[in-house]
Amino acid sequence: MRWIRHKAATTVAAAVVLAGVLTVLLAACGHASAPSHAPQLRSPFTGEPVPSLNRVLAVKVDNIVNARPQTGLTHADIVFVLPVEGGLSRFLAIFSSDYPRVIGPVRSAREDDLELLCQFGRPAFAYSGATATLLPYIHRTARIVDLYDGIASGYFRDNSRIAPYNLYAHTRQLLRQAHRASMAHDIGFRFGPPPPGGKATQSASVSYPAASFRFTWSAEKGRWLVSMDGRPAVTTDAGRLSPATVVIQHTTVRTSRFLEYGKPPPYAESVGSGTALVLRDGKAWTTHWSRPNANGGTTFTTASGQRMTFAPGQVWVVLAYR
Repeated sequence: MRWIRHKAATTVAAAVVLAGVLTVLLAACGHASAPSHAPQLRSPFTGEPVPSLNRVLAVKVDNIVNARPQTGLTHADIVFVLPVEGGLSRFLAIFSSDYPRVIGPVRSAREDDLELLCQFGRPAFAYSGATATLLPYIHRTARIVDLYDGIASGYFRDNSRIAPYNLYAHTRQLLRQAHRASMAHDIGFRFGPPPPGGKATQSASVSYPAASFRFTWSAEKGRWLVSMDGRPAVTTDAGRLSPATVVIQHTTVRTSRFLEYGKPPPYAESVGSGTALVLRDGKAWTTHWSRPNANGGTTFTTASGQRMTFAPGQVWVVLAYR
């Protein structure tokens, strides 16, 4: 028995030595595992590392006082702020890198949403409806995966809130119905170190006739803290809204072809060109924006003609009156 144990131990030791020799030889012959130098995949919407590029889900989110605090907005890659009737605002939230469990309150679409969505290819679009004339137009002509709550599943009412500010959606159920949606791709955003210049800025404001936003720089968080109508903007699930980059994009705001409550609502043009104030890293840059056609993205350039870079993280784009 001693001889057997001695022989077994000798065999194991020899195997260990042989394995070590083989490793050295393989390395010398160039067969050892080499470290990967593949570039890190990054989201074209946030500039942050992602394991894969996912489907684009756009959700129309209410922003009237009764709809606050919202749920799920901190997970959005991009938050577009748009004017609506009554001088108020709503959000068009774009998700791809990270999907919240629940998003809402979900509200109805407007015509200018469709122009913004064209740049994403064929995104999935979740919304609670539209006027009697606009809704058929969306169904027939919009290049989207249509997740209208009248035809898609996954929506529910939160009875602790009053209607119509209590419609929410389970994003996982929405995505199950969006297998044909486009994957995230370049829409013109560039991320990286800030360009030269920029004016040190503690805060910046933008207003609609009956809504106001202030973005205040927090050096501690490295983010712009959002306030709406003079109050901190928070969510039910993740605290304060705080994007890394804010774009105040000055544009023409005309009226839509489709009436809301008997009157044409605002239509904020996202195709064209103009000036934009870009906030990042506690500074502000006056830039030029250009989006020649609806199927393409928007480029932002500095006064010297250099591409404006955004800070990695969530981006807010406020479509503001010129």
